[in-house]
Amino acid sequence: MMQEIAKLILRLSVGAMMLFHGLDKIINGIAGIKHLTVSAGLPEFLAYGVYIGEVVVPILILLGAYARIASLVLALNMCFAIFLAYGSSLFKLGEHGAPSFELPFLYLVMSLMIFVFGGGRYALNAK
Repeated sequence: MMQEIAKLILRLSVGAMMLFHGLDKIINGIAGIKHLTVSAGLPEFLAYGVYIGEVVVPILILLGAYARIASLVLALNMCFAIFLAYGSSLFKLGEHGAPSFELPFLYLVMSLMIFVFGGGRYALNAK
């Protein structure tokens, strides 16, 4: 029972917090993401994937609908975020002594935890 509640808390916290990032992209646009994508030598259209990774996927994770697949997409999104935004400063420490890519790394690890544990009993498509 407690494990199922832990899975729910993990899903709800990751989904809700990432959805805030997505809502910011909806409100303020993705010009910065486009710039990072093109600067890395990638096609600009890949920047639009941020809407899938930060809006669609968090909603699926919140609902527990295809949580494992959604969490893998989020993990891929976080790998791109780390590569694009922090690739040149991976070994740089941030203001408080942690690596500069701390936040996307935590999302990466937590999304992998959702993949391993699954959506749990309190998921939309629970087994």
